[in-house]
Amino acid sequence: MIHITYPMALAGSGSGAKLTVYIQEDSPELDILERPLVLVCPGGAYCMTSDREAEPLALQFLAMGCHAAVLRYSVAPAVFPTALTELAYSVGLIRDHAKEWHVNPAQIIVLGCSAGGHLAASLGVFWNRDFLAEALGKEPSESGSWKPDGMILCYPVITSGEFAHRGSFESLIGGQEKEISERLSAPAWEALSLEKQVSADTPPAFLWHTFTDDGVPVENSLFFVSAMRKANVPAELHVYPCGGHGLSLANQLTRNQGGFGIQEECTSWISLARIWIEHRYPVKSGH
Repeated sequence: MIHITYPMALAGSGSGAKLTVYIQEDSPELDILERPLVLVCPGGAYCMTSDREAEPLALQFLAMGCHAAVLRYSVAPAVFPTALTELAYSVGLIRDHAKEWHVNPAQIIVLGCSAGGHLAASLGVFWNRDFLAEALGKEPSESGSWKPDGMILCYPVITSGEFAHRGSFESLIGGQEKEISERLSAPAWEALSLEKQVSADTPPAFLWHTFTDDGVPVENSLFFVSAMRKANVPAELHVYPCGGHGLSLANQLTRNQGGFGIQEECTSWISLARIWIEHRYPVKSGH
């Protein structure tokens, strides 16, 4: 396995931001030319990045036959679009190395949990916006190089309205609401409510949530899928009847030290995500 960590050297990036890639090495014994890659963005309310939603998820996708990566993006006091710029840069870096790493450049999937879901979905809706190209120091015509090909959104923060996780938006906007509003040409709180930004250019998505999530209400996923439906973009949504917020794998592997994180009925999400990937992004073989 190729295991490399890249510090984020972008202007405005936090000192701890880094991308770690886990690439399964090629072998003449394997009839595999290229694999999908799943890039994981852990949650943490834009205040931290959770260990429970980082490497444990990457390892699951490696076991499925995908390559994987984890982005430890900048959090507060960094504000929008710092983390988004880091994610776009990471997708571009992976695509630049696609041939070397045997990654299918048309099968780069961003995965996010909670606030990491907001980050992943932000790239899905903002990838072709001029402000992002400007933040990357690139031309808008190059935006396809950092476009994700799909999204896996786990109990994502989406809406800034009635059902918002306000702490995530407060960390993301910080004290720079005016500056962010000018960058987005709209009030920051409204523009960062991502169900309002979905378009026909948004990539397909797989989402899951719990009906009883009291941290990030299920309406966040419902609103996003509804917007994708109106834009005629494929989406798959699974709503489980019970479970708290931040379950990650929902099993023993990601239980926290206080005992939280096991919800047996939710453990199927990773298998369902595997089916979604295999159908939409099949491994490219030599035949």
